[in-house]
Amino acid sequence: MRNTFFLGIALFFAFNFHSQEIEPNIDLGLIAQANQGNSYVTFPTDIGNIEPLIFEGNLIPNFMLRQNKSSRLLGVFTPQIMIRMYNEFSHPVKTPSYMPMLTAYYLIGNREQSELLTVFGRLAHHSNGQNNDLILEDGSVNYNSGDFATNYFELGGIVTALNRKTYAIQFLKTSYEYHPENSVHKLLEGRYSRHRWHNEFSVFKLPKRDTKTKDKADISINLKTTWLFGNLPDTDAVSFDRLQASLTFSYYPTFLEDMGFFVQLYSGKDYYNVYFDENRTMIRFGLMTDKLRF
Repeated sequence: MRNTFFLGIALFFAFNFHSQEIEPNIDLGLIAQANQGNSYVTFPTDIGNIEPLIFEGNLIPNFMLRQNKSSRLLGVFTPQIMIRMYNEFSHPVKTPSYMPMLTAYYLIGNREQSELLTVFGRLAHHSNGQNNDLILEDGSVNYNSGDFATNYFELGGIVTALNRKTYAIQFLKTSYEYHPENSVHKLLEGRYSRHRWHNEFSVFKLPKRDTKTKDKADISINLKTTWLFGNLPDTDAVSFDRLQASLTFSYYPTFLEDMGFFVQLYSGKDYYNVYFDENRTMIRFGLMTDKLRF
């Protein structure tokens, strides 16, 4: 009887020890990866007022530069490329977007706090590798081969927190983007917003666990908005035409190692180089990479 009693106590403590939830370790590298964005490819099923596409592909490889994992400062070089293949004769890829960027992240405060604050600064370029006139004689934009180029700075902050009730990691980011006058194609003046305010909220729902093995999120939700300042053609100072907004829901099934499915609702000015003055409202579906491990 006595042996049974002690065996029961041992099993009780063993069960509770192994079933205790292990909280994820949120480091600066993870914060940077989550906020640089994910590579994706869309299916040819876009719904909305965009030209029929075979796919849109967004390639975002991140190369991290830092001395050690305990460093508060982290540099990230990202040679981002976005392409659209159109559902036309010969399936052309028109004017790809080249968007290399260099970003520096700095972690502020105590690493042991439940909320972390990170500030970042970014130097970036956006062009399409063309050299023909951007604006045609009739005043319209040359979508086929017009030269598009701009450079910009971006400064912002990121608040990261673990919601223990839902067991989800949350990111709240805000930033200001500035395109200096002498770094923007001269024909974009008065047509393209040089001052932009970005806000983004992301949630990654994690599986509950009792080991230190890192897991990927089950689902994620991302809400992103951008407000376009400055002079824009036929646009009032306060108008929904100045708002870019997207809502993305992603699901990462266990049978896919490094990717998941996503559906996205987007509304606002097009983000694809020479198409900057086109208004889009669309729903798209596709595959998105997922290399975040919490």
